[in-house]
Amino acid sequence: MFDSFSRSARRLGALAGLALWGAALPAAFAQSDWPQQPITLIMGFPAGSGVDVVARTIQDPLQKKLGQSIVIDYKAGAAGNIASEYVAHARPDGYTLAFGTAATHGSNAALYKKLPFDVEADFVPVAPVLDVSNVLTINPEVMDVKTLKEFVELVKAHPGKYNYASTGNGAGTHMAFAEFNSRLGLQMVHVPYKGGPEAITSVVRGETCCIMNQVQTVLPQYKAGKVRLLGVTTAKPVAAIKEVPTIASSGLPGTQGFDSSIWFGIFAPRGTDPRIVDKLNAAVKAVLEQPEVRAHFEAQGNTIRIETPAEFKETVHANRVKWAEVAKAAHISID
Repeated sequence: MFDSFSRSARRLGALAGLALWGAALPAAFAQSDWPQQPITLIMGFPAGSGVDVVARTIQDPLQKKLGQSIVIDYKAGAAGNIASEYVAHARPDGYTLAFGTAATHGSNAALYKKLPFDVEADFVPVAPVLDVSNVLTINPEVMDVKTLKEFVELVKAHPGKYNYASTGNGAGTHMAFAEFNSRLGLQMVHVPYKGGPEAITSVVRGETCCIMNQVQTVLPQYKAGKVRLLGVTTAKPVAAIKEVPTIASSGLPGTQGFDSSIWFGIFAPRGTDPRIVDKLNAAVKAVLEQPEVRAHFEAQGNTIRIETPAEFKETVHANRVKWAEVAKAAHISID
């Protein structure tokens, strides 16, 4: 009787194992056949912001490459942390992704001490998209200067007088200016806005004197003669505004080696199947290598960045370390 029970138990166990294997099989096939439904790209910044413009540019060619529509879902606020938290806790099936930045997955970790997620451990870096240069942009009526040297001399002569705008507390535009001020010993007042359009408008109207904003965001105002550009934050000049020197080349004390460019990229929740990550990385790479896409971004002052998921992971870690040092040196903390 005991042997009969044992044989029955073994048969039931084998059947159960087959059932579990059969249940897992469709999931495995689903992973390899990804994507089979629309993909949602969570955006932590307002519509019309520089980050949004980049995401919109790759949206159509990327969905054509993947054969599924890509929906951009805006969850703006808290310097991108609201969107990051949403994706960090999303199902890791490849259908909910974050469009992150060097701020959301770097400087925010240093600025916000109680984040409900870890910018490295809770995400899988999928693919970078761009390196984005900021440029020191001024209202020439508020600050009658034409060079970086004159700008520094004016601010030092009037400590605490000039207000600079940013696209939000802890945003890349904030951190770039904070690093600049810290290096040169400048005392200025930070005025955060809700996004790029509001921030650059404040400069044009003279509500603030200046901003370090993305080249692509300030180009229309620059071409219209409403703002003046004094220096780009990248180590090399930007082709779209080649007449504007780099801050690093100014020769001013503290500017040697200055490179405060930021990047944008795509992230997935922790636990996402590596096959999905690799497939998406390859699709992004193919889109960025399209001549019309590359030409568009370069005309806006951006530089294509292509890396494998492993390389992008190293980039994210190095970025986190760098901005932690900047935040400490500039004594910046959000909470």
